[in-house]
Amino acid sequence: MLIDTPIWPGPRGLLWSHLVSDVSLDELHDFAGQLGVPRRAFDRDHYDVPETVHARAVALGAEPVTSRELLLRLVASGLRRRKVR
Repeated sequence: MLIDTPIWPGPRGLLWSHLVSDVSLDELHDFAGQLGVPRRAFDRDHYDVPETVHARAVALGAEPVTSRELLLRLVASGLRRRKVR
């Protein structure tokens, strides 16, 4: 499980992170459920999570990485799902 630094501005004036798995989407959904992150926060291949969840995700085992590292590892895993235009 990977999580980037909460640097993305979002709703409610919070900064947001991306939570991904480089193993499987099932692992990602299970982990998000443990964090109490609703399924509606899932977007193609990641969950958007607020800064208030970041420390708990790391405590539960998510590896903190840069946004670049997160994307590289997601692509390498074959789980990256790009937007269809």
